[in-house]
Amino acid sequence: MPKSPTQLSPARRQTGQITRHFGLLSWLTVLLLGLGTRAEPTSEKPLRAGMIGLDTSHVPAFAKIFGSPTATGDLAAVKVVVGYPGGTDLPASRDRVQGFTRQLREMGVEIVDTIPALLERVDVVLLESVDGRIHWKEAAPVIRAHKPLFIDKPAAGSLADVLSIYTLAEKEGVPCFSSSSLRFAPGIQGLLNNQKLGTIAGAITWGPCTYQEGTPDMYFYGIHGIEPLYALMGVGCETVTRTRTADTDLITGVWKGGWVGSYRGIRNSKAEFGAVAFGSRAIVPTVTETGYEELCQEIGRFFRTGKAPVSAAETIEIFAFMEGADESRRRGGVPVSVPDLLAKARTR
Repeated sequence: MPKSPTQLSPARRQTGQITRHFGLLSWLTVLLLGLGTRAEPTSEKPLRAGMIGLDTSHVPAFAKIFGSPTATGDLAAVKVVVGYPGGTDLPASRDRVQGFTRQLREMGVEIVDTIPALLERVDVVLLESVDGRIHWKEAAPVIRAHKPLFIDKPAAGSLADVLSIYTLAEKEGVPCFSSSSLRFAPGIQGLLNNQKLGTIAGAITWGPCTYQEGTPDMYFYGIHGIEPLYALMGVGCETVTRTRTADTDLITGVWKGGWVGSYRGIRNSKAEFGAVAFGSRAIVPTVTETGYEELCQEIGRFFRTGKAPVSAAETIEIFAFMEGADESRRRGGVPVSVPDLLAKARTR
């Protein structure tokens, strides 16, 4: 069942304790000696990051965030040093890869011709290819090389490929996660931390929704609204139903306990990202932003600690939910069981 906002977002605290007590004279002596011998604090060298797939605006945006001279904390833990252009026949890839590759080169990033050449030069990898159909092929050598991996949306081009990626990562013991930036946007995080809501018992999210040929409809842009829906609702969706018109997709899930969450994909009308959370004590709306810097903070922390902010189980269910939405449309809008769809995918 979905967790309460306080369970989902526990405060992080750092505390220190003084474990020894000195007399005044002894304390002053230790302090004076320490002033003469204490080394200046030094920051650790940032992890060397490689980018695979230089065909999305996320490439220069993320490289600038990590490479900013004012970056601190987790943002300073990573520096993009090498890129592999990649690219496919998809127009969104084919028509943009040269331009984004040039931008990265102008930022001082080395460009290489193969993924193995990139892997020789880096500690961690950001898989940025806009075409999810090739993510499994690109992710596999990274995982086999035991490089921690972030995969930009979508995690892959099919539920089968998503399962293959996470199965291999688990087998090899390689940290891996994927997410849309909207999950970490201030508006969504504000709902998760809003004590007035009480327990979140339902949610609606919305945003622009276009498709990519060759992948399930929601994988390309619908993911940006469905990822926040899962951030609010958690795992445990039992059935998914989809209604589609020329201008709108309405995808509704029923979670364990009868809680309902839905995503509205918008075309040919005013479209911005937003959400409403239905809580046990209040109903709260928000408009969400892109969350690029917040996502990069999570990526930096993930690379530094090896701990994924989104579990494999949740990401896999999100992609089953979206694939189930396509199946519902094919069946004329009937509910499709998400657990059954997942079970069938695991046996293939």
